[in-house]
Amino acid sequence: MEAITWQDFEKIELRVGTIIEVNDFPKAKNPAYQLKIDLGQEIGIKQSSAQLTKLYSKEELVGRQVLCIINFPPRQIANFLSEILVTGYILPDGEVVLSSIDRKVPNGIKLA
Repeated sequence: MEAITWQDFEKIELRVGTIIEVNDFPKAKNPAYQLKIDLGQEIGIKQSSAQLTKLYSKEELVGRQVLCIINFPPRQIANFLSEILVTGYILPDGEVVLSSIDRKVPNGIKLA
């Protein structure tokens, strides 16, 4: 594992947002959802593609807070522009478990 400096860590904008909309993404190479995430007044609503279809239903994702990296460059995935990265843990079988937030916090708040 390569060590990073505190300054490297400070460059990563990890923010909390609430999933407000979830749609199927049939054009994705791997099964995925298209998410709309509210990151608060300063950042606004951003979209992301996430491979969560095996472990999460659309209904259980709406209203859930997630930890996002907001300062990666946008990435074109099929016909969809993913603006942020929703964080999670990749299990040995390739499924993704979302990073969890155990108490509600304001949207847009930065991970310290």
